[in-house]
Formats: sequence, C-alpha cells, structure tokens
Amino acid sequence: MRSHYCGDLRKEHIGQDITLMGWVHRRRDHGGVIFLDVRDREGITQVVFDPDRDESFKLADSVRNEYVIELRGSVRARPAGTENKDMPTGDIEVLGKELRILNKSDTPPFQLDEHQQVGEDVRLRNRFIDLRRPEIQRKLRFRSQITHYIRNYLENNGFIDIETPILTRATPEGARDYLVPSRTHEGHFFALPQSPQLFKQLLMVSGFDRYYQIAKCFRDEDLRADRQPEFTQIDIETSFLSEDEIISITETMIRGLFSELLNVDLGEFPHMPYSEAMQRYGSDKPDLRFPMELVDVADLVAAVDFKVFAAPAQDPNGRVAALSVPGGAELTRKQIDDYTKFVSIYGAKGLAWIKVNDLAQGAEGLQSPIVKFLGEDVALKIMERVGAKNGDLVFFGADKAKIVNEALGALRLKVGEDLKMHQCEWAPLWVVDFPMFEDDGKGGLTALHHPFTSPNCSPAELIAHPEGKLSRAYDMVLNGTELGGGSVRIHDQEMQRAVFKVLGITDEEAEEKFGFLLNALRYGAPPHGGLAFGLDRLVMLMTGSSSIREVIAFPKTQSAACLLTDAPGEVSAAQLRELNIKVRKAP
Repeated sequence: MRSHYCGDLRKEHIGQDITLMGWVHRRRDHGGVIFLDVRDREGITQVVFDPDRDESFKLADSVRNEYVIELRGSVRARPAGTENKDMPTGDIEVLGKELRILNKSDTPPFQLDEHQQVGEDVRLRNRFIDLRRPEIQRKLRFRSQITHYIRNYLENNGFIDIETPILTRATPEGARDYLVPSRTHEGHFFALPQSPQLFKQLLMVSGFDRYYQIAKCFRDEDLRADRQPEFTQIDIETSFLSEDEIISITETMIRGLFSELLNVDLGEFPHMPYSEAMQRYGSDKPDLRFPMELVDVADLVAAVDFKVFAAPAQDPNGRVAALSVPGGAELTRKQIDDYTKFVSIYGAKGLAWIKVNDLAQGAEGLQSPIVKFLGEDVALKIMERVGAKNGDLVFFGADKAKIVNEALGALRLKVGEDLKMHQCEWAPLWVVDFPMFEDDGKGGLTALHHPFTSPNCSPAELIAHPEGKLSRAYDMVLNGTELGGGSVRIHDQEMQRAVFKVLGITDEEAEEKFGFLLNALRYGAPPHGGLAFGLDRLVMLMTGSSSIREVIAFPKTQSAACLLTDAPGEVSAAQLRELNIKVRKAP
C-alpha cells in the first residue's frame, strides 16, 4: 500500500522511507543513472535509480511511459542547482530502492504532454488516457470541490437533497426529448427529463419547502461548446420566498463559492431589465467586461435615401443600431470582411461601417462607402450620438430587430475578444423583468422561459393582453454566459390554465400532459420558486476552459456520439421485437 501520493512530497519528508504507486510519466537515462517521473492524481515526483542496486536498476531500465509501478525509496533533497521551481515537488527527489511493475502499457496513441497536437476525436476515443492528463484531473477535482461547497451551503441553509425520476413523461416540446420505449406498455414511451421542473414543484406542494438536487438532465438538440445531450443541473426550489429572497440566497452561494475556491470577490450583482439588456447589448446575457454598447440611430436615418437603413428604420419591427469600436479604425479591410461573414451566421445581409479618421475635418474625416448615401449631416450626428472619437470604427446593423440584436450582439463579443477589450476579469449580473411570452414565428406565442413561470398580473389581465406582460423570472449571468435561470412559479390552478390558454394548449391537452400538476395545485400549493444552475458551465468558467467537454469526464461529440463506447449503437432484432418497435431507415 502507498504511504504517500507522488504530488504530496515536500522538503519536510526528506529522510523518510516512502512507498509510491502510479504511472511512469517519463523515463530518462542520464549517464547510467535512470530517472523516472512518476505520476498519480496528486502530481509528479522524480525518482532516481542508481546502478549500485542492480535488480531495481535493470527493472527501471525496462519500464516505459504509462507503465503502472510500485516503488519504495527514501526522500532526499535534489542536488543544488537541479531544483525545479515549476514543480511543487521540485525541491526533492526519491532515491529508488525497490521497484515492482504492476502492469505494462502499450505505446499510448498520444503523449500526455503533446495532446494539443492530437485531434479531439483521438482524445475522446481514448478518453481513459486523456483523463490521465494533470490538467483535466485538476479540473475534475475542482468540479468535485464545487459540488462539495454547494452541497454544504444548501444543507446549512435548510435545503434537503431529494432525487426525482429519470424515466418520466414527454413534454410538449417532445422533439427535444430523449424517448425510452416501454416493454411492458406497448406503443408507449418514457422520456428522459430535460429538467426536474414539475417534480420539484410537486415537492413544494408536498411540504418540502427547501429542495435541492445535483441532477442529470437530457436534451436532444444541436450542440455547441457549452451544450451536451446530457448535462448536470444544480436544481433548487423553495416555498414562501419572494424572487428577491431567492436571488439573495443563490447570489450569496455563488459569491461564497468564488471567494472560497478562487479567492475572488464578485461583489454585489447589478440588476438589469431584459429590455435594457437587449437594447444596449443585443443579448439577454450581456458580457459586461466589454465597454461597447449598441446605440439606436433609426430616428436619424429614417428619412435618408439609403433604403438599407431607411426601410428597417420605418418598420415597427425593425431596428437600426450602431456599435462604436474604440481604436477599430486600425482594422484592415480583410478583417472587416471577415466580420461581415461572421454576422451573416445570424442572418445579417451585410455589415456597414464608418472609420473615424479625423472628426475635426467633418464628413471629410470619415472613411466609408455609405457616408455619401447618409449625407454629411446625418453621418456626423450619428458619430456624435455614439460618442465616436478619432481612430474608432462604427459598425451598423439594419434589419428586423431580432436579427440586428443577434448579429451586433455577437459581433460585440467577437470584436471585444479579438481586440482584448476586457475591462475586468469577472462581470456578474442578474437579468430580470423578462417578457412572459415571445412570438413563436407561426402567429402564436411561446413561453420565453417555461409555461410554469408566474406572470406579474392577474389571470384575466394575462388573457386580455398577453403580449406586453412580464414574468417573475430572473437569470444569473457571468461573463456573457447564463449560469442559471429561475422564476417564481405558478401556484394556483386558475393562473396555470390561463397560461396554457394563451399558449394554445387546450383543456384536454393540459389534462393529458399536466393533469397531475393541475390536480396538485388544487390541494393547497404554497407560493414557490427556484433556480437551476448549469454545473458544467459553472465549472467551465471557473477553470478557464473553452468547452464544457473539458470539465466532463466522458463527454459526447458535437454530433452527440460517444467515441469511447461507440454509442449510440444498433440493437438486435430480438430486442426491437420485445419492445414492439420496427426501425425504418431513411432511403
């Protein structure tokens, strides 16, 4: 049995006899002396084998990278001048006395210190080797520290950890559910939960007034860097608390987490209405580390002959906005063309711009093909409104408001990253006062969050004028990433039926899909609300990772496949018959 982990050895262990177990990270032969860097989950220690111990020396000479070994030896100081200040164990080494090979290893498909030159598909296919990298091990251990802190915080604040079902019923948004066929109920399916939402509301009706769960959730949708088909939520629900109280208790948790694990003081989180976030930043999760803001200029261009601007300026659903980039005049035409291609991803048909060379020269100091279409007076008024200075570059978006917001909002983030315009390391905020509904693109309405979020009006007012109503929802945002979202829930049957009616869900459909919830609301449901944090995103941000795949032990690819196990896979005809399923493949 080991006496110490490799990475735990320090100067205070000098003179001690120790036993280590781990993997050979690297083997070096220096003039008849063999050095083994031995690695375990805590770090790496240098072990020296001298030729005067013939048996262990020969064995050390035979080992190769990733062999699993057990060794006994004594800790000693490294010779003066050979210390490695970059290693926690760099002041000591172990003089190896006995060595035992516990298991050999084939040559790995990639070296652990050369993973960046290896394709992600190779790393994921050999994830058990990729997970040996100290960098990933640190991230997964940090993830464990996060969940440990959160569990302690919530338990100390009276929350109870309760598990909810994994096999449940398909939601109205069934196209995004993972379906599980039932063998015992022919033609019927379970669904894997996208969230424990309804069950945690039922727990509130049951009298468990403070619930939490670190819950696995599933969603069958296109993936991005911050999405996976299976993900983990820190799920929280409370009774008898207002939205301000829920915000306070969860903000305190996140601030304490950052202070404890990163020694970072996030300070008080500002609150920003949804409408302001969209107007100023084109996003409901704005990254406040960047100073740039979107500025409306529709009133200035509504009468110009330039129809590209005038038409959306006169459209009630349109928007014309400007984004001033400090120092952006140094951007080359190729860089501007690249940004034009970038915004096309979000539906923008182009990207107009004006370089500000010298405002003292009036319109002559502006460089752009669109100045002549705007007119000198309008162009200068735009520069004044956006606060442009010499050396700046002003980008424009003109289209439907949704397209302008998405395109310029994304451009703001990309330019800010490219030009390294961060004004701080961490920028948290709460986005509040969300609309209850949004246009579904088919002439109807859909819930902006989910249909169990409480509006800030009566059922009659909601049915009469649903478009303008706000919800009692709130999102926590950090550095442009939504860390968590929540709301005060609907706790009476009349309001829940009113929301279903606005969404076009008939009484029959409501009873079929949510009858158990509506029934529960008849029996003394308390006022309640909650919030769910994305654990994977939280770990990604706190570890500075570029993707949540780096902080999940066994992630899926962009196509929702597991290269390690080759899942999903086909099943036998016998299994399909037992489930009463016939597979029809596309031609």
